[in-house]
Amino acid sequence: MGPVNRNPVGGHVHVAGGLATVGLANAERLTAEAVQVFVANPRGWATPPGDPRQDELFRAGRAAGSVPAYVHAPYLINFGSDTAATVEKSVESLRHSLRRGREIGALGVVVHTGSATGGRPRSAALAQVREHMLPLLDELTHDDDPWLLLEPTAGQGASLCSLVEDLGPYADALDRHPKLGVCLDTCHAFAAGHDMAAPGGMKLLLDELVDTVGEGRLKLIHANDSKDVSGAHKDRHENIGAGHIGAEPFRELFHHPATAGVPLIIETPGGPEGHAADVALLKALRDGPQDG
Repeated sequence: MGPVNRNPVGGHVHVAGGLATVGLANAERLTAEAVQVFVANPRGWATPPGDPRQDELFRAGRAAGSVPAYVHAPYLINFGSDTAATVEKSVESLRHSLRRGREIGALGVVVHTGSATGGRPRSAALAQVREHMLPLLDELTHDDDPWLLLEPTAGQGASLCSLVEDLGPYADALDRHPKLGVCLDTCHAFAAGHDMAAPGGMKLLLDELVDTVGEGRLKLIHANDSKDVSGAHKDRHENIGAGHIGAEPFRELFHHPATAGVPLIIETPGGPEGHAADVALLKALRDGPQDG
């Protein structure tokens, strides 16, 4: 298996104006080997139907280039909310992202793990996650349905899942469903307190992830450096190598057994030029000699 197949590197691409016509062109400018898209306004509750022609062009374009695609669900989704309307809208929004994911041939749909709002205990929030998210997982019965990928947050507020150890109870609440996976955001993990910049820190993080959720659950990595120090609980992404994580831990990431076959998606600042530079740097770290 070649290095590209081991870890395709790409980015989140804007698709306003056409999922295929705009999204694939943006991916090409990035020289992206993997892409992530929104299929709805990330800061709203709308569930647009999509354009079947654009869907078909997108599937065909990705297939021609062997580019895996992922959907990021809207940010407002929170299955731990103490507001019933928010939970209801979260169900509708995530169901929409999963359906649209299948329609465009996405391999996974990323959703933030949410928080226990209103001062409610974590146990009550996790029971709510089980009640409302598990049925959505059970609806994933088609061979081409995407994985549901849990993305832990940076630990702000009453976050249900920020440290890797938090994924254990969360996955248990969902019966460790066969369609349940993980999207690891390196900035979030660093901000939550996993110091990957320390010697061996990346290996420790990935070892713990496998111990907590099992082999084969890590399906996607959001590769982002951090503007803030480890444990700051601030979700502020930085360009690769320009933040407190630094470039070397990403080289370590590429050589860990848990990341074999897992694509990397950047969500960094800097616009098209900054994004292209980050993709190029990650490819260089992947394809260069391994230290040590």
